[in-house]
Parts: sequence; C-alpha cells; structure tokens
Amino acid sequence: MRIGFIEDTHLRGGTQIWVTEAVEKFVEAGEEVKLIAPAGSFVAEESAASGAEVFTYDWDDISKNGSAYRDSWERGLAAMDVAVCTVHPPRDGFHCSVFAGGILAESGLKTVLIPKTGTIVPEYKREFYIPDDNINVCVISITDFTRHYLVDEYKIPEEKVKLIYQGTEVDRFTSTPETKAEAFNRYSLPEGAGPVLASVGSFEERKGQTVLLEAVKKLSEGALPNVHAMMVGEGPDEEMLKAKTHEMGLDGHVSFFPFTREPNYVFERIDILTLPSLYKEGLPNVLLEAMSMGLPVVSSKMAGVPEIVFDGETGYMTTPGDVDEFADAVVKLWSDRGAYERMGNNARKLMEDKFDKKRQFGEFLEFFRSLA
Repeated sequence: MRIGFIEDTHLRGGTQIWVTEAVEKFVEAGEEVKLIAPAGSFVAEESAASGAEVFTYDWDDISKNGSAYRDSWERGLAAMDVAVCTVHPPRDGFHCSVFAGGILAESGLKTVLIPKTGTIVPEYKREFYIPDDNINVCVISITDFTRHYLVDEYKIPEEKVKLIYQGTEVDRFTSTPETKAEAFNRYSLPEGAGPVLASVGSFEERKGQTVLLEAVKKLSEGALPNVHAMMVGEGPDEEMLKAKTHEMGLDGHVSFFPFTREPNYVFERIDILTLPSLYKEGLPNVLLEAMSMGLPVVSSKMAGVPEIVFDGETGYMTTPGDVDEFADAVVKLWSDRGAYERMGNNARKLMEDKFDKKRQFGEFLEFFRSLA
C-alpha cells in the first residue's frame, strides 16, 4: 500500500515526531511511504533517512507562487493511495489541505485525502478539513472532543470523521533504574531541588510557559521553597522566557535544556509533568509519554486532555491561564505522597491498557487499507 503524509512546517514538535515515527513504522512493515514537506524540514530529513520517498517544496515561496508547485504536488499525490495531512494554521492565504484538495479535484486523482487533527481553533474553516466535496476525503481526529466538534460545529458527516488515538511507545517510556541513573547524570539540578516540574515542548505563547514561571514564583515564596522547573525545548519564545526567568529572580528555580529526542530521560528526572497551555492543544504526546513513565500530571483543561487526565486519578486539570489554580494543583499533588504514587500508577496502567502506540499504528494501517 502507498501511504502518504503532508506536513507543512519546519517545526519538530510532538506532531512532527509522530509523523516521523509513523513513516519509520510503516516502512518497516513493508509499505510504500511517501511524504510532501518543506525542503530542509525536520520531517523531510528524518523521513528520507527512514526510507520514504520525499517530495519537497520551498515553504516561503509556495504561499506566493502556488501554481509553480502544482505539478510536483500532483506527482506526490499520484504516488499515494492515502495522503494524511496535518491541519496547520493558514499562512498568507495558503493551506496545505486546501491546496492538496484543489489538485485532487482538478486532476481527478483517486487518492484519499485525510486531514488529521486533534486541535480545535475556532477561526479555522470547514474547508481545512473537507476542502472539496468532489474528492475522496475523510478526517482523522486524535481526540473524541475534536471528533464531536467537527461533527457538531462544522457539520461534517459523522461517517467522515474517524477517531484514532495516536498513543505512545509504552515499552520505550518505561522507567528503569538504569535510565533513572543516567537521567541524573544528564540533567544536573540544584541540590535539594524538589518537587521537580517540567515543561517539555515548543517555546511559544500557546504553550503557556509564562504561567508555569508565575506558578514557580508563587510556590518558591510559599508552600514549596525548593521547587524547580525544567524547561525543555526550543522555539521563538526561548530568549523571552530566559529573560523573564532572570527578571523574576528565578535563576535558582528554573533550568533550560535543549530539545531532545530522548525525553524519557527528562521524565526520569522530574516529579511532575506540567502542561500550562493557553490554547490550541489536542491530546499532547508529552502527556502520554510522561504518564507512560508513571508520572502524574498537572495540565490545563482543554480539548482532549480530559480523556486521559482524570482529576485525582491520574493528575489534575486547571483553568488555562490561572496561575493560582495551577500552583495550588501542584501543592495538592505533591503534599499527599500516597495519592501521588497511586496517580502515577493509574497513569501508567491507562497507557498500557488503551494508548500503546504499537496497537495504535496497527489501527491507523487498518483504517488506511479500508479506504484504499
């Protein structure tokens, strides 16, 4: 089977890592895997290394001169039985699923276009998900919240929206004495730091890292004087966050570390995974990975998060942007060590039972085959 992906970004966040992992798994399974992505992007380079056939384009130029790339996209789409397209924000009038849908409609190709999303952004248009009613198209939602929203608000026929959780690599994200020891070697923190919190992901406004800094400030001056936050990632807000940390007098309570392809060592080093996002989340991979490692979490309540974070059972959810509520949830979680251990165990069991990626990749492949 010829499985295709379209990924219109240079980022290397959770979604892009999932795409590269899916490419690798499907190649290993003997499928023909294709990719359309910006030249020089993380996804393009990783997927090529895995053995996929990659069709590239100039990310900056395509929004201005789309017609110049039509033929190359048509060749890429013609090489795919299904084309999974991550739904990204539009830019300068260009949207990848709309562009692909237009080519499919004009060329008469039978390729099944599959916009894939877990994130609801109210200003997004219905055409980002169903770009043309005359092509073969369906939508994959990675959260049940999103699936209902697409059906109820965008009036997309229910039979055209498939829920498939992405899952996580449970075997990989399993704590061991050896990896825990290595984590303490890799990530040096102030002596006596605890609890150790972490934000893992892109440094950008929507991820709400400023909320975490404000919460750490409050905690360090009150209930948890030794609290420490690991900020792990990269992105446009990195320098701003570092400057804000210094301005707030938090240099001894916050440490910055670069993006890593081995986040399991981060999870081994911390006590609580935090997700203080403000908007535009689906079901973040970082939550699944940390919970697989047996960590309870404190997260903003949005989108698909309530499908895995159960208050008092696997962690706590808070109102996006509410610093006091976020800080109080950390104190509540850390102050009852028996409940903390129980929630960590519950998180691990949930991942084992319902979110093992090995099973989920099989579900994606079965769905692709049913369409083709």
